[in-house]
Amino acid sequence: MKLPKEAEQNTSTGCRSEYDTLQRVIVCEPKYMEIQEVINEVQAHYKNENINKNIAKKQHEAFLDKLEEHDVEVIRLPASEQFPEQVFTRDIGFTLGDDIFIAEMGRDIREGEEKTLERWLQSTNTLYNKLRTNKIEGGDVIIDRHTVFVGISSRTSMDAVHELSKKLPEHEVIPIRFNESYLHLDCVFNILSPRVALIFPKALDDETVQMLASRYTLIEVSEEEQFTLGTNVLSIGDKKVFSLPQNTDVNRKMRDFGFNVIEVDFSEIIKSGGSFRCCSMPVERE
Repeated sequence: MKLPKEAEQNTSTGCRSEYDTLQRVIVCEPKYMEIQEVINEVQAHYKNENINKNIAKKQHEAFLDKLEEHDVEVIRLPASEQFPEQVFTRDIGFTLGDDIFIAEMGRDIREGEEKTLERWLQSTNTLYNKLRTNKIEGGDVIIDRHTVFVGISSRTSMDAVHELSKKLPEHEVIPIRFNESYLHLDCVFNILSPRVALIFPKALDDETVQMLASRYTLIEVSEEEQFTLGTNVLSIGDKKVFSLPQNTDVNRKMRDFGFNVIEVDFSEIIKSGGSFRCCSMPVERE
């Protein structure tokens, strides 16, 4: 999207890692959250129980309160009854370097969510890019300086990787294949610092695990805690990380590496297959 010369961008943007200090983030209240169509294994487990919307909203608000306590500006997109998965704002867009990209949703039930983000960007005169012909969801996109890891699945295509590479010539875009029953790459891999990352190795082939181990010290997440989204933490800078209190093993391991783990109960929201990273789309880190 190109702004007319007389229009000024009202929103500063920029993300060069998953761990720099979070300044601004986009979220959406789980007002209409519901498992309508099972699209991952966690949802299949909770399909009959489904989501208690009141509990989900209280847990989500507690998360936002904590973000604001840590001086993060929280931008709330309006919720729509049409979109039961809208709380997972990470998937509708992503910020790489100074560029915001609008995602192309890979599942029919989520198509249209990205338009709410696009309207907000337009209303604030914020520049953005669209990958119009290639499926890509933000949960599959992980940035670390000049490297961008992109998970390949039915939700994110190799064509999108090629297009990103062309749009971001200063970045190395690395495709990562994983067992897509785990939904997105950030459900099995996440970067905590320049040297440390979380991983659920069972979802990746040995060659990929070895490649990641050559770049990071890997903290392994157990199968039990992967199910409760142990890798899907949110780093907000200065080694501060949001994580579920239920994931005691991974929280202990992160603390052993010097991370300040901020525990917030997200047990109702994770029933739909996403946690803190899924529920936050960073616009600006510094």
